[in-house]
Amino acid sequence: MKAWVWPLMIILLIAGAILVFSSFYVLDQTQQAVVLRFGRIVSVETEPGLHFKQPFVDSVVRFDKRILLYDIEPEKIIASDKKTLVIDTYVLWRIKDPETFIKSLKSVKLALPRIDDVVYSHVRNIFAKANFDEIISEKREDLLKEVTALSRKDLKDFGIEVVDVRVKHADLPVENEQAVYNRMKAERYSIAAQIRAEGEKEARTIRAEADKTAKVLLAEAQGKAEQIKGTGEASALKIYAEVFSKDKDFYEFWRTMEVYKSIEGGFLLVGDELDALKYLKSN
Repeated sequence: MKAWVWPLMIILLIAGAILVFSSFYVLDQTQQAVVLRFGRIVSVETEPGLHFKQPFVDSVVRFDKRILLYDIEPEKIIASDKKTLVIDTYVLWRIKDPETFIKSLKSVKLALPRIDDVVYSHVRNIFAKANFDEIISEKREDLLKEVTALSRKDLKDFGIEVVDVRVKHADLPVENEQAVYNRMKAERYSIAAQIRAEGEKEARTIRAEADKTAKVLLAEAQGKAEQIKGTGEASALKIYAEVFSKDKDFYEFWRTMEVYKSIEGGFLLVGDELDALKYLKSN
């Protein structure tokens, strides 16, 4: 064998190895790829494994197919009550359509400013319809759902799916923080004073109603008592009349005993001729 044969074989083996390695590419489970040939898309692969391409002609652009996080820079917004807030948001997103994505945005680096513009635009518009209290309350979840839906719709044409838009912080600007705090404090004091005044008014109404009811009940009770008393006295007089008509002496004796009982413990100056003392004189 001639001396030049071995080097030639080695060169051919190396060239063959390079050709083989250039003909295939591997995707793992987190990747998806677009194969380009002179800038034209020839295939899109989303499944993991070994894939074929034209060596030295095709180029492979890989994208992550997992959910990605994009942290948007904090921005100022103005709520409906004219209060300025600093909203710090982030977006969870993924490349849903690699072909559309690479046609429209080319790369993730170029896609992020587009996501920033769309999401911040909707955050600013949606949050501007709410007041400060609504933004920092549980209603913010509804606002973010609306922002997510609108952002998802706008970025769909770019092959992007917006999974969620969240707010990390909603703070007052440092220069406005103390002024807003003082205004909120004054508002809370005003509301508390109004609630106390309404409570006192309600208490007075309840007390007046209770006093009126007590007086009515007392008057009714007194009237009923007088009625019962009158009925009892009438019955007693009737019984006395019936009894005394049968025994006049007993009636006189009973009336005299009543007189004695009325002067018990006191003094009574009378003459000897008083008939009421006849029982005392007889004893």
